Amino acid sequence: MNDERRVMNRVVEQANDFLTGLGSRPVCASRDVDQVAAVLGGPLGDGKDPVQVLDELVAGAGPGLVATPSGRFFGWVIGGVLPAALGADWLTSVWDQNAGLLASSPAAAAAERVAGGWLLDLLGLPADGAVGFVTGAMMANFTCLAAARHAVLARVGWDVERDGLAGAPPLTVVVGAERHDTVDVALRFLGLGPGRSRVVPADDQGRLRLDLLAEVLDDLDPGPLVVCLQAGNVNSGAFDPLGPAIDLVHRFGGWVHVDGAFGLWAAASPALASLTDGLQRADSWATDAHKTLNVPYDSGIAVVADAGAAYAAMGVHAAYLIQDERPDPLATVPEFSRRARGFAVWAGLRSLGHRGVVELVERFCTLAQRFARALAELDGVRVVNDVVFTQVCVAFADDEETREVVRRLLREGTAWMTPSVWQGRAILRISVSNWRTTESDVDRSVDAVRRVLAEVRGASRGG
Repeated sequence: MNDERRVMNRVVEQANDFLTGLGSRPVCASRDVDQVAAVLGGPLGDGKDPVQVLDELVAGAGPGLVATPSGRFFGWVIGGVLPAALGADWLTSVWDQNAGLLASSPAAAAAERVAGGWLLDLLGLPADGAVGFVTGAMMANFTCLAAARHAVLARVGWDVERDGLAGAPPLTVVVGAERHDTVDVALRFLGLGPGRSRVVPADDQGRLRLDLLAEVLDDLDPGPLVVCLQAGNVNSGAFDPLGPAIDLVHRFGGWVHVDGAFGLWAAASPALASLTDGLQRADSWATDAHKTLNVPYDSGIAVVADAGAAYAAMGVHAAYLIQDERPDPLATVPEFSRRARGFAVWAGLRSLGHRGVVELVERFCTLAQRFARALAELDGVRVVNDVVFTQVCVAFADDEETREVVRRLLREGTAWMTPSVWQGRAILRISVSNWRTTESDVDRSVDAVRRVLAEVRGASRGG
């Protein structure tokens, strides 16, 4: 048996062991980075048999793995991986395609074209929009805002791709106070200095205030304008008033970008239409298929309604490349060589189908509401956000108690929930994003919160 066959067989064995053990293992890691590095480290030495290398990797890395695929992982907004998407991701590595050019992999380009079309249809976005498959929501925001920068400056006769920003007409960016940090990072990368953005205050759920947006826009001098809205606040899950805000910005001649890292998928569900009404009238949208869609990492998606703006911002031609009149995949992303990300997205969508995507999104919402109801019944515990999507924010008696509950929960290992700060107070933040999560997982996790809370209060009284 050759090395490749031996390696693949061993990988399957190790993967099965890991996945079948998710139900019983703690969600937290049992070793920290220094301990894992000590086991994996040492002199490089001579080469080893590849199967032995894999066994050493599993033995050394295993204790440092956080069980993010577990149905009891509710940290940040990290989805699981659907079986079909997992299989496609393995094949992506085996096939080893460079997805930058049509010529370098017709298969990779075709998978992205088809998956992109399905996504546009699912979310009700313009069918002729450009879809770029990038690393994550951070780079999706970057890609979309690069297209926005091109378009609004081109309208006033400035070629930013050729001439840069030095001497360009002033470009105003307007953002909400509760925007995600990746929007600011994208603006920084684009030379648009997030410190120069005009910030619109948010309401008590983190939604940009439409009345104050109108005041900010009225106060601006005419000129290139980009406004960033949000579909899904990272803490509360709240959505900006998308339709009215988009229409307002367009009256001022601005470009509207929607950061929908996990919330954009609400547009697939008729039951959640009130959250996303009017979203389709924006100019660009960013999301991450690893979150709500549950495909493997490296699956950000940038959608730009004006495909020409995307190609102008990202596209390139070189003599050594094999190109024709059709846009290559590299024309919509900030990379030449890259992984063929479309295979896993195609497989995830194909396995779910339209109805399956809707049911997945709605089930996450139902489970989040189950969390909220159960936790609100605990003495001295308050759910501090309106649970409109997949996020639940919980506060305990005071900030000190909240932080101690979170610290002990992370160490206890039944479930993984992360700390945050919301409206100036410490919270326990829960995000339901994994296809494996069941009602039993929610109930088991609530029981863990109940036990830990009792321990914290018992220790406090004992002190």
